[in-house]
Amino acid sequence: MIKAMLLVGAGSFFGGIARYLVACLLRGVGAGFPWATLTANVLGCLLIGVLWSLFSHGQASSLNLFLVVGFCGGFTTFSTFSKESLALLQSGDYTLFCLYALGSVALGILAVLLGYILAK
Repeated sequence: MIKAMLLVGAGSFFGGIARYLVACLLRGVGAGFPWATLTANVLGCLLIGVLWSLFSHGQASSLNLFLVVGFCGGFTTFSTFSKESLALLQSGDYTLFCLYALGSVALGILAVLLGYILAK
């Protein structure tokens, strides 16, 4: 149990750093639209799809804990997505809200599928 918690914690540490770097790289891109969160979430979904495909064939559970639960959990950010969606809704920009909320979910699902297919 301790080993599993350390693996998840270490993965989350690196995932959080990677998420921060994506935000730094995309700072100032498309003001008014949360590109950094969308990018991190779609990339995280793509990675989860790849890892899901690889680990469904009996790969080590330690790698699954570190990469899927830890890294991808720290890299993707549903809470930020939810906050940004609500902010767009409260600002009255219903078109941007719909594009972001629906686009994030659709792109996320497609990215998981693409990652899964690519890793097969």
